[in-house]
Amino acid sequence: MRSKRIKKTMANIPSAFIVFLLGVVLAFIRKPAVVKDIKFGPSPMEIVQFTSHAWKQGFIKGTIPQLPLSILNSVIAVCKLSSDLFPGKEFSATSVSITVGLMNLVGCWFGAMPCCHGAGGLAGQYKFGGRSGGCVAILGAAKMALGLVLGTSLVRILDWFPVGILGVLLLFAGLELAMTCRDMNSKGECFVMLICTAVSLVGSSAALGFVCGMVVHVLLKLRNYSSRDQSACTVFINGTP
Repeated sequence: MRSKRIKKTMANIPSAFIVFLLGVVLAFIRKPAVVKDIKFGPSPMEIVQFTSHAWKQGFIKGTIPQLPLSILNSVIAVCKLSSDLFPGKEFSATSVSITVGLMNLVGCWFGAMPCCHGAGGLAGQYKFGGRSGGCVAILGAAKMALGLVLGTSLVRILDWFPVGILGVLLLFAGLELAMTCRDMNSKGECFVMLICTAVSLVGSSAALGFVCGMVVHVLLKLRNYSSRDQSACTVFINGTP
């Protein structure tokens, strides 16, 4: 009976968590001296003072290039992926946009990295067993606890985290994200997807891929409308009701 309970408990542990723990263990094996760098306690927090030059550079070099990617990945893609993975629990793009904006508006004053919801993160959580909002709450609580207990020492540990293990996690998350294209039921939709992907990879710009994809999508729609109009004219000329 006890062995069955242990097996059941082990089966309920997310595989990604086990892989992550393995990566942490390997990080200590690769760099045993990192133990000496561990200091307990949170890192000091300071309010960041932004100059007018910093605002200008941030807007030109950060906001403008990042805006298309943020809208696509952290708003539109998240809403679409959420409706695919959790039918009947859709939420509006407005609510997602507001939460992303609030996170960054609050965090930037404390030197936080820009953050978003991200379709890749949602796909990864779903792939590795996350099915409710509780898993996100637990994840957030765990991150806060690690930050308060280890502070910047956590960064030194993760610097030695094996990139190969991280790549495996990202691979499965990417496969789950790629599976969302299975509902494409026309060659036109697949063609637009391939154009967006190819241009983004070759041009190293998601914005350029987005623009090219939208242009191709509009051209395909116009072609379909013209084909329908020609069919309607043919029917009218032939006198067929």
